[in-house]
Amino acid sequence: MLVQICVGSSCHLKGSQDIVELMRSAVEKHKLDGYVTLAGSFCTGKCNREGVSVTIDDEVYTGITRENFNEFFSEKILSSFERGI
Repeated sequence: MLVQICVGSSCHLKGSQDIVELMRSAVEKHKLDGYVTLAGSFCTGKCNREGVSVTIDDEVYTGITRENFNEFFSEKILSSFERGI
């Protein structure tokens, strides 16, 4: 699974560095290191949305914040592994 976190100027100002750190920690905590590839990306064209944009494989999700990160990670990443991608 490829997870790309936007680090463009708009997402940077909205806290993308926090999301990067939360994502690294969550991947490590759930022992998904060999299954999830983390990468930075530049603008996904969703800059007018609240929060940070995160792309999982080819699907873009917007509005990711520190406050909703755990729910996002559980729903979009952990659940994929539980279903057996």
